Amino acid sequence: MAHVQFHSVSPFLATEDLPTTLAFYLDRLGFSLAWEWGEPTELAAVCRDEVELTLASRADTKPGGISRLYLHIDGVDSYHAQLQSAGVAITVAIADRPYGMRDFSVTDPAGNVLCFGQALPQPTGAAEAP
Repeated sequence: MAHVQFHSVSPFLATEDLPTTLAFYLDRLGFSLAWEWGEPTELAAVCRDEVELTLASRADTKPGGISRLYLHIDGVDSYHAQLQSAGVAITVAIADRPYGMRDFSVTDPAGNVLCFGQALPQPTGAAEAP
């Protein structure tokens, strides 16, 4: 049997106002435009490093509703500071969580929730006496 390997995922996030939501990702969250499709635009993908998100006009996505994403990143404190400087509303404050992550959340203009988190250093065992 052939080896199967997954490489990435590109979730679709629905929005009622694609131009406003796209601008939020590009101008406020620091993503880059990967591609757009349709006239007017019905789908657009944004990228940051190895992460790609597809934004879709809500009329094209069934069922409707908001999505919640957890994005694992390095430099969570720096990114948090960048977003605050850009005036992005932080909907869940940055903190160390009991599940071993330091994270925070923002909500895009369509109501989709993005949580950005970084693994906390794991405690090492007690050093052995010489």
